[in-house]
Amino acid sequence: MCDEHTASDNDRFLASVHPSRRQFGALAGVAGLMAMIPVPANAAEIEGRDVAITTPDGTCDAYFVAPTSGKHPGVLIWPDIMGLRAAFRQMADRLARSGYAVLVVNQFYRSTKAPFLSPRESFDQPEVRARIMPWTKLLTADTEFRDAMAFTAFVDAQPEVDAKRGMATTGYCMGGPMVFRTAAINPKRIRAGATFHGGGLVSDKPDSPHLLVPKMKASYLIAIAASDDARSPTDKDVLKTAFAVAKRPAEIEVYAGTMHGWCPPDSKVYDAAQAEKAWGRMLALFQAAL
Repeated sequence: MCDEHTASDNDRFLASVHPSRRQFGALAGVAGLMAMIPVPANAAEIEGRDVAITTPDGTCDAYFVAPTSGKHPGVLIWPDIMGLRAAFRQMADRLARSGYAVLVVNQFYRSTKAPFLSPRESFDQPEVRARIMPWTKLLTADTEFRDAMAFTAFVDAQPEVDAKRGMATTGYCMGGPMVFRTAAINPKRIRAGATFHGGGLVSDKPDSPHLLVPKMKASYLIAIAASDDARSPTDKDVLKTAFAVAKRPAEIEVYAGTMHGWCPPDSKVYDAAQAEKAWGRMLALFQAAL
C-alpha cells in the first residue's frame, strides 16, 4: 500500500527527471491529465449514476456506469488510497465504453464520503497521509470480505449486467489485496482479476492475500511497478509460485521504468505508455475470461 516510503521514492524520481516531465506530473492538474485518456474504437454510448450500496457496516457511496443498451459483464473497481474521484470515474467510463458495466466504490465509506481530496491534494503530502491513514485501520480482511460480497451482489442486481457471464474485479495500490479477497470470497462469480501497482499482496501474515490464490477461480493480470519490485524483489516470485501451484493462469509482469501509482491519469508519476500497455492487457484478459 502507499506509505511514506512510496511517497519519498516518487518525490526523488520526480526530482531526477527533466523539468517538463516533473511539471507535467505535478502541475498540469487533474483535468489536463485526464483529457489524455483515449476513447476506445467503436465506443458504446454510456450512462453513469451515483449509487448507494447497503453493506453490513453501513452505506457505501459509489459510481456505476454501463452502456445504454444491452446487458454486459460486470466489473468492480477498488480505487487506490486517494479513493473514488474524477480520475476513477473517467477510467470507469472508458471501460464501460468498451462494453462493461462498471462499479467504482468508495472503500473508505465507513469514515468519509468521496471525493475527500481537493484537486491539489495528494498522498505524498504529510497532512493528507495523516488524514487518510486512520481510515485504513477500519479496512481489515474481514471487512473487505463483507464489502466484496455486498458490492458484487449490487453489480449483479443491476439491469445492465449480464449475470450469466463472469464478473471481473480490478484494484489499484491498496485495492490490490481487495481484488484477491473479492475473488476468493466469491469464486463462482469472479472470473478475472487485475491489480495495478498493488500493495501488500505478499506478506508473512496469516491473512496475506497471496495465500488466497487456491480459493480463486479467476484468471489474473498483476502489473507491478518497477519501484515496488526494487523494494520487494521476491514478491513476484512468491506470486508466480502461488498461481502455479494452484494451477491458475496469471500474467505477472514488472512494468519497466514505472513508479508506484503510474496508472491513474491524475497521478504525479503517471506513465501514459505503460498505463496504456497495462490497460490493453486488462482488456485482453477480460475478453478471454468473461
